[in-house]
This record gives sequence, C-alpha cells and structure tokens, in this order.
Amino acid sequence: MSFAAEVKNELARLHTEKSCCQLAELTALMRMGGTMLIGGRNQLGVNFTTENAAVARKVVTLIKSGFDVKIQIMVSRGRRLKKNNIYVIRVLPSPVVTELLATLGIINGDRTIARTDVGLLRKACCRRAYLRGAFLGGGSVNRPEGEYHLELVTGNIDFAKTLLRVMKTFRIPARLTDRKQDYVVYIKEGDAITTFLQIIGAHGALLAFENVRVVKDVRNRVNRLVNCETANLQKTVDAAIRQIENINLIAEKVGLENLPPALREVAELRLSHPHATLQELVQIMDGKITKSGIYHRFRKLEQIAGELAQPPEQ
Repeated sequence: MSFAAEVKNELARLHTEKSCCQLAELTALMRMGGTMLIGGRNQLGVNFTTENAAVARKVVTLIKSGFDVKIQIMVSRGRRLKKNNIYVIRVLPSPVVTELLATLGIINGDRTIARTDVGLLRKACCRRAYLRGAFLGGGSVNRPEGEYHLELVTGNIDFAKTLLRVMKTFRIPARLTDRKQDYVVYIKEGDAITTFLQIIGAHGALLAFENVRVVKDVRNRVNRLVNCETANLQKTVDAAIRQIENINLIAEKVGLENLPPALREVAELRLSHPHATLQELVQIMDGKITKSGIYHRFRKLEQIAGELAQPPEQ
C-alpha cells in the first residue's frame, strides 16, 4: 500500500460532527472526482469515481448524512497496469440531487456550474475539511524516505486556484502548475507537508512522516560530516605527499644540510612523520612554532623546489 493510500485510509475514518465541515469536505470530494448526469425530465444525478474503498465509503456516508437520495455502488477492475478496483458511486437523478448540488455550491440557482466555493470557506474548520476532501479525492504524497512531494490534481483550473488560496490562508507555500490536461497544486518542502497533514487531520501519518524525516535528516547530517572529514583527510594526505616530494627534490639537488636551520628543521620533521597533520607537527615540536609558521615554511620549501625543478637557462 502506498503512503498516500495509508493517509487516505486514516482520513476516511475521521468523523466530522459539524454539518458545515461535512458540506465543505463533500464539496471538495465532488469537485475532485464527481461528474454530473442528466436523467429523465432533465433531472440531475452524480457519479463519483475513486480507486480507494475507504474514500468511497466516506462519500456515501457524507451524502447519506444530509440527503435522502438513492445510491448505487459499482465496482470494476481497472485496465491500467496495477489493475486496482475502481469504485463508482452513482447518485441516481432526482430533484433532491439538484438540491444537493446547490447546497454544496457546485451549481447555481439556474443550474449553471459555480466557479467558486467562497461561501463554504469562511471558517477555518471548513477550510481544513475542504483540503481534506480535496486530498481524499485527488491527492497523493510520497513516502518521506524519498523526495518530499505532495500534490492535489484536478482538471478544473478554478478549483485549483481555490485550493491554492485556501492553502495560503494556512501559510502553506504551495504552487500551481499544469500537467497535460490537469492542474497540479503541489508542495515540495518537508515542513510544509507536515503542516498540511496536521491541518487535514492525518495525525498518524504526520507522526510516521516526522519519524522517518528525523532519521533521514540525521543520516544526511552524518553523511555530510563524514564527507567533509574524508575531504579534509584527502587534502592532508595530498599536501603531505607534495611536501615530501619537494623535500626529496631539494635533498637531491642541493642537500638538506644547505637549507637555513628553520627550513631544515621542518623538512626533517616531515620526513620523520609523513602522515602527520600540521597541527600534529606543532604538537610534536612542543608548540615552539605555530601551525601558520609551519605552513609558511612548507610554502618556502615548495618555492625552492619549484625553482630547482625549472630547466637551466641556455
């Protein structure tokens, strides 16, 4: 089971007492997965489609809690690769369905499609329920072990913009893009995803997400420290090898005994301790010279070796 399915199963078990929140949640669900039917005498009906059985039960419960309508539930096998079950909830055409759609704010009095749900979203609790319904109907979220990504997909640009505005009221940094024939409201930040899960009431999923996220962040921090330490170690080894090569060249060309005492001292020290860091060399010399002092002496030896390595002028 995907992490998104786990979140939806948890959300579908939530029971909302307030009728206003039930309407907001059902409205978002219908905006996501509902289509209108026209039956005899031009009476309206509704089809709602989902691949999640818990979401299907949630929709039936929400509809039955407020409206006396006849519902048929059909299950078919998907044709896609995963071949998941597809649940179709059909609210049979009747005058009550017109009342349902008008109450949800999906149609206006003249039966035209309403473009905004502002009237349902005045209270924070209703906005939370609205986002919950949108996620149940067309949301997905990656497992926190991978890339952080949560999205709500809809074919309705007005609905997508409404979702974006609602998220902004909770200070969630969501963005809107298009994908083929759909519009996608998405979140890419871990903190924002946890905020969204908290807002819609997915507290179990939130804890699971945060637990994995903490482990992931600690692992990444350790990896950065290890990589940094490895890089520093490699730099130390490369520098020591280069210093020894310079010293050997000077010994071959002019002899270490002909160097100034200070330079001869660090040259012999390096040959005696080829793997030591500069700080370790300072400690070996009992602090008689600073790390900066040793570094500048090695730079002088490198300069001398560079001059000796140049071919003699003709």
